[in-house]
This record gives sequence, structure tokens and C-alpha cells, in this order.
Amino acid sequence: MRKQAIGIFDSGLGGLTILKALRRRLPHEDFIYFGDTANVPYGSKSKQTVTRFSLAIAHFLEEQQVKLIVVACNTASALALDALRKQCRVPVLGVIEPGAQAASQSTQNGCIAVLGTEATVRSQAYAKAISKKMPHAKIIQQACPLFVPLVEENWAKTPAANLIAQTYLAPIKRNQADTVILGCTHYPILKPMLATILGKNIRLVDPAQTTAQAVEKFLGKNSSAKSKGKLTVYASDDPTRFKRLASRLLGQPLSTVHLKKLNV
Repeated sequence: MRKQAIGIFDSGLGGLTILKALRRRLPHEDFIYFGDTANVPYGSKSKQTVTRFSLAIAHFLEEQQVKLIVVACNTASALALDALRKQCRVPVLGVIEPGAQAASQSTQNGCIAVLGTEATVRSQAYAKAISKKMPHAKIIQQACPLFVPLVEENWAKTPAANLIAQTYLAPIKRNQADTVILGCTHYPILKPMLATILGKNIRLVDPAQTTAQAVEKFLGKNSSAKSKGKLTVYASDDPTRFKRLASRLLGQPLSTVHLKKLNV
């Protein structure tokens, strides 16, 4: 099992934030990443559709003999995690539980905000997870549907992105939340801008960091490998563009991105 890779998937580029954090924490592990660029974004799609895509990717990763699947997508974690755990032969970890745990431990005034896709907000997945840990917490949820395309189109540092973020974050500031969950793996790419708008007293909970910690804990840090782990990357559409943008986000060039169309 130790020699097998860890499988990771997302609707596109966002899950690379989790991949980067995982490789930093577990440098000797092999990883297989799948970005479903043919179907991004997931946040505006139905539960049935997101589940269908997620299962197709998970089955492909199982064919690659992975030992663990990390759902590096908040929408898929919110809508498809139960189905994935029932139908997959290997363990499946999502991003919502680690984020909710970190936010519950961080807040001082009991007011927690969740930024997410429309589907994640509709699912109430974060609200339910937080309420289990803090029954009296005040939870504010804000759908940010334009954030994912801004990241996917490499517009994260533009004035347009800042203006959109100002609009989305206004209710968060009004309600004086002291902890904000970046409830989509694309959102950490916007983190510097979001932190500037919200102010230095607001704690941003990054799913990349909380999920990487959860994976490390799950594996028990028992890898006996000494050499640096390998990375294999697949995209369901336009691997050339994905390779260019992914190399920028990871901070290192990718030698190859394989094209793998989903059987859905």
C-alpha cells in the first residue's frame, strides 16, 4: 500500500492548491491528479450530475491502483462523498469536515462565514458540519459563482476580480464574522486579495492546508519511501492549457499532462 499513489481530483485547477500542500507535507508519496476541465465548473450543476462525474473519475483512479482518493473539490465533497464512499474500494476523504473542524477551533466570537459555490451553499454541508461541533454558532453562507471562472481564466489579480470580491464579501463584513472558510479549492488562489478586503483580524480557513493535515493524519505518516514522489496529471480537456496554468500554480513546470476523457 505504501508504494501506491494517492489519487486527487477536482473540477479543474483548484485542487492543485491541495496537491501542492500535500506534496509539501508528504514529499515521498506518489500522486495522481485528475482535473475535469471538460466539465468545470461543478458548482452550478445538479447533485446527480456532479455525482456521475465524480464516480467516473474515482473509478478511473481506482484503475490506476491508488490507495486513497482525495476529493479536492468542495462541491463534489458536499454532493457526492456518500456515493463515492459506498462505491469505491479504497478510502475516500473530502474537504468539508477538516475545514469545519478548523473553523470551529479558530472562531472567537462564534460567527463563521462560508464562501462557496452555489451547489455547496445549497447543500448546507458546511453549516451541518459546523453545527455538530458548535450548535450555537452563527453561520453566514455566501455563494461566489464568479470566483471559479476568474481563477480558471487566470484573472485572479485583475481589478474586475477585486470588484467582484468586494461585492461578495460585503455581507461577511457586515455580520462581523471572525473566521471565513474558503469553501472551494479554487479560492485559496484568491487568498491575498480576500485577506486584504476582509482585514488582518479575520482568519481565513484554507481547505488546502486543512485537507493536507487530514490526509497526513489518516496515513499516519508511515511512509517508508526515501526518494521524492512522482506526480502524474490527467485532464479531461485541453491538456496543453491545463499544463500551462497548472505549472504556474504549482510553481514548477509539468513535463506532461495526459488527456483522459470521462466515460459518463
